[in-house]
Amino acid sequence: MFLWLWRRQLRPGSRLHPGAWGRAWLSSPVRDRAGKERRQRRRAEEIEGRSVREEARGEQSWSEPEVIAYCVPTPPGEKKDTSVPLPDSYSPQYVEAAWYPWWEQQGFFKPEYHEHLPHRQDTSFSLCIPPPNVTGSLHLGHALTVAIQDAVVRWRRMQGCRVLWLPGCDHAGIATQVVVEKQLWRERGLRRQDLLRAEFLGEVWRWKEAKRDEIYNQLRRLGSSLDWDRACFTMDTGYSEAVTEAFVRLYEAGLVYRSRRLVNWSCALNSAISDIEVETRELSGRTYISVPGYQDKVAFGELVHFAYPTEDSGEEVVVATTRPETMLGDVAVVVHPDDGRYTHLVGKQLRHPFTSRLMPILTDTLVDPEFGTGAVKVTPAHDYTDYQLGLKHRLPLLSILNEDGTMASESGDWLQGVKRFDARELVLAALSERGLYRGFREHPTVLRLCSRSGDVVEPLLKSQWYVQCQQLATEAMAVSDFPSTHAHRLNNKAPRDTVPGAAGSEPAELE
Repeated sequence: MFLWLWRRQLRPGSRLHPGAWGRAWLSSPVRDRAGKERRQRRRAEEIEGRSVREEARGEQSWSEPEVIAYCVPTPPGEKKDTSVPLPDSYSPQYVEAAWYPWWEQQGFFKPEYHEHLPHRQDTSFSLCIPPPNVTGSLHLGHALTVAIQDAVVRWRRMQGCRVLWLPGCDHAGIATQVVVEKQLWRERGLRRQDLLRAEFLGEVWRWKEAKRDEIYNQLRRLGSSLDWDRACFTMDTGYSEAVTEAFVRLYEAGLVYRSRRLVNWSCALNSAISDIEVETRELSGRTYISVPGYQDKVAFGELVHFAYPTEDSGEEVVVATTRPETMLGDVAVVVHPDDGRYTHLVGKQLRHPFTSRLMPILTDTLVDPEFGTGAVKVTPAHDYTDYQLGLKHRLPLLSILNEDGTMASESGDWLQGVKRFDARELVLAALSERGLYRGFREHPTVLRLCSRSGDVVEPLLKSQWYVQCQQLATEAMAVSDFPSTHAHRLNNKAPRDTVPGAAGSEPAELE
């Protein structure tokens, strides 16, 4: 058949002309791929065969390259002998050896060396290394930053500037605490709570000393031209005193103030965390998540419905929530003012089934009547949106969670000391017993997690320090193109309302 096709299509220019056909086949992707695979197989067979032959002869098929080191005895601080012959190939160990101690001994990296420069100028250039955290070793990101800064400060010295490049490291309080706790558990099976405060602080300081020395040695290996006589730690006495002095001055100037507000709280760390330490995880529906401190996974992504009975009319209002355990801290129910389903109930009181607390039914345009049942339970001390509603309607702030994630005494004797997600199941069971449970459905939600511990972040009411930014923002907008309408709104912003249970009335700041 092939011969027939070959003879049948001998005409030049035909689709199967031998020349065209041959060129097409030789340049086809199939031909290239087949040839590449054949060459790869042949190469693999050659390597395998060579390895087998070498192994049979007792030879090693691969060995570490020889490390060429600088072996001339040179005391630390003495200049390197460059008169000896150079190795045949480049060796970083050979080239870098002995130079750095000599640079330090000569004081090349100190700003005082400026007086010895023949091309010196009466200009100064100072730079502080972004202090690496003592949580571990440096990585390539640090190496890149240090290399760029080192090039800049060396260039400034070449220009004749008086240069100071200041080294140091940062305590990174919470992050360091976490890694030390993990080390204690891994090596000794101990938790932080198993040690006295002084003992745990001793462990942290030992970690800091070891990691600081490792970090500084890495920076020296990079050849960083830092003034090591001025190296500092962010918790050194002098710097701590400077921070205290600056803070007192800011307070006396009215630029910082204390207020009791919601913060991101990690029960596992027993600490507040910043917004950048909070990760979000989107859940499409019911999802079981591992939570620190719980043996079994906890279900999230469920919207629970339950009813609050009215005080005198015999009716009920059904609310929906993804956190039923917080209903112990409910102080009101809010509906949209235009929602006709609840118009006749606005102003009436609801009776809390576990605490007998009376809760008003209020209206607010923040409520979405299409979400859930259109009636929103308000827990100002455990939800950011509810907190704003609490401020607006002057509702009490009732905190029902302890810092360790257990239920507080305000939740009742039957729940006090119970872990929050265990309390969730108990609350649902108690609602069912009272005939107030109305079921649940899967619900897409966004879960906020602590990036350091993996714990579910709890909004918790805590006293914190805040920066007064109103004057700063007003001055910034005055020299920018910020719309005048926004500036007018900011300048006329009313002071924060005084809320029962919160700190006094402080000036509002730009969040």
